[in-house]
Amino acid sequence: MGTMNSTSVQGDTAAARRSLEALALGDAFGERWFPLFRPPRQAYAEVRARRTPHEPVWHWTDDTALALALQRLLDEYGQVEQDRLALYYALAFDADQARGYGHGMHMLLPQLLTAPGDWRTLAPGLFEGGSLGNGAAMRVAPLGARFHADLGQVAEQAVLSAVVTHAHPQGVAGAVAVAVAAALSARGELALEAVAARTPEGPVREGVLRALEVPFATEPWKAADLLGNGSRIRADDTVPFALWTAARHQDDLEGALWATAEGFGDVDTTCAITGGVVGAATGIDAAPAEWLARREPLG
Repeated sequence: MGTMNSTSVQGDTAAARRSLEALALGDAFGERWFPLFRPPRQAYAEVRARRTPHEPVWHWTDDTALALALQRLLDEYGQVEQDRLALYYALAFDADQARGYGHGMHMLLPQLLTAPGDWRTLAPGLFEGGSLGNGAAMRVAPLGARFHADLGQVAEQAVLSAVVTHAHPQGVAGAVAVAVAAALSARGELALEAVAARTPEGPVREGVLRALEVPFATEPWKAADLLGNGSRIRADDTVPFALWTAARHQDDLEGALWATAEGFGDVDTTCAITGGVVGAATGIDAAPAEWLARREPLG
């Protein structure tokens, strides 16, 4: 299938780019708070004080690397072509394996480099039924922003993008929830109830519904205690809190990322999800210039 140029097929590429830029900013910002870069006590104090990380370059992780691969595919084909997407994911991994990929991707993606169509048998075989991790959710917000005019298409394309690596129903549900949230954000209609209504049944959806019951006056660290902060590297432990902070700060990317960082845990991924959702509406123009100067370029 050749490259499609029709705007109706390509979707809203400007919204997709806004989301991608903000996803990468959230990813790189969130990565700063891991113990590799500063001890937990120091990280906690600096987040609470809203102290910008001092490192001159904030590198992004696999969250952005795979979001870029998905964006490339959609820019070229206008929709998810799964075998080609499997190859693009594998190429991203092969280009830099030190971006923080999880164990499952270290097992899966090298095999897809030479036989991308084998995702159909290999992905469901991960972890006895497929991965229910947050990898499909962390990369999908720009897809939701792109297709925001049609929420049914958003969910359909999110599923197709997820199962290539995350075949477990809850790994898929996490992707659907984030994609729908980004689409609603791009429309100026972000609401957790509407996200839950489009999310497949199961723990992810239940987590989004729990997030609905957490008042926005709640301290983010407390909300993370209630909803999960990604420490379990599962979609149902990651997506609800990230979407709660996105809904809490849907017009304020900087505020959304600081609030998400207060939850710690898998903070690059929660911040990537929150950034991608909020940024679908706001873009990164209002983010601190210092942040934008330090974030690793997307190329």
